[in-house]
Amino acid sequence: MPATPGSSTVFHRPALAAAMAKKILSVAPTSASGSGLFLAAPRRTGKSTFLREDLRPALESAGALVVYADLWEDRKADPGQVIVAAVRAELAKHDGVVVKLARAAGMDKVSVGGVSFSLDRVGLGAQVSISTALAALSDDIGKTIVLIIDEAQQAITSESGNDALFALKAARDELNSSRHKGLRVVATGSNQDKLAMLRNSKDQAFFGAPLVPFRPLDRDYIEWFCDHVDLPAKLDPELVFELFRRAAFRPEMLGAAADALSFDFALPATDVPSRFAQAVESQIAASTGETLRVLHSLTPLQSAVLRVLTVAGADYAPFEAETVARYQQVLDAIAPNAQMAADVSNVQQALSALQEKSLVWRAARGVYALEDSSLAEIMADSGLLDAVPTMG
Repeated sequence: MPATPGSSTVFHRPALAAAMAKKILSVAPTSASGSGLFLAAPRRTGKSTFLREDLRPALESAGALVVYADLWEDRKADPGQVIVAAVRAELAKHDGVVVKLARAAGMDKVSVGGVSFSLDRVGLGAQVSISTALAALSDDIGKTIVLIIDEAQQAITSESGNDALFALKAARDELNSSRHKGLRVVATGSNQDKLAMLRNSKDQAFFGAPLVPFRPLDRDYIEWFCDHVDLPAKLDPELVFELFRRAAFRPEMLGAAADALSFDFALPATDVPSRFAQAVESQIAASTGETLRVLHSLTPLQSAVLRVLTVAGADYAPFEAETVARYQQVLDAIAPNAQMAADVSNVQQALSALQEKSLVWRAARGVYALEDSSLAEIMADSGLLDAVPTMG
């Protein structure tokens, strides 16, 4: 069973964290991981908890300084500025670094005569670059810096986010030289295709960085869950693991089911296994039902566009003639009396509406994808993709 270095309310994976920390900090001469490491895992499967509760402590125990930026913490914030703010927050903890940066900005005196150095001078296009700031921090602490960017695919949804990635590339190149102690960038995301956009193309800041699937929670987690859940009878780990698999390895589904039963004070111990299974199935059905309610609220054209996008996947070309023809075919099939044509202007409006409903994600350079990859399975299972013609 895994050790529990923190609260017993959190499942820990110390062995995985230690192994990953070693790989991140010990870059072989032939490895590309100095370019960054990209970890992909579906949303709500425990990835962010692992980053905060296990990987960060493991990296710190190995002697690294960890800076953490969550690009989903505030969905309205510009992702580039979130990254800059995380760097500034760490700099603020090191007075010596602030003095160095003040001098780099041309200020011989700091906090004298009412004039002080503001960390607002550090950033994108500012007096002090991210590279300069991180280099000064590296020299001051004498440690490798690891910048963890959670939901990193959000960075390419804005120009500022793209700029931040290239600023980090410059910082990485400088800090990984012999003059400093090194910079590692760990980028995580909930959609492998979207995360790949940050490293697949030569015009991307982290071209060639390794992209690996993050291992989902497994039977060790289920053993821990069954040992800790507060119910009148012990659950069978084998049966719970099968429910966990059906719930797409999302811990919150099991937790919500257990919570529902824990307030049934008349629940007989003999009924616990069957009632728990029913509760998990209810959680899955409720989650799927809510998604379907959103899908069925779409206009016919919005629905047609979403269906074509889902089937096309990474090959989706939103405004090509063949794609527009496929929209029209779907529209004719699902709403033959619709008074709207699937032309480019209307499709643009439909895509904007799908973004606002958090169904579709758009990169700054105009690439579209599903916001949540699990939506494709729900649409397929419910028959919503049957009307989409195959590519000619």
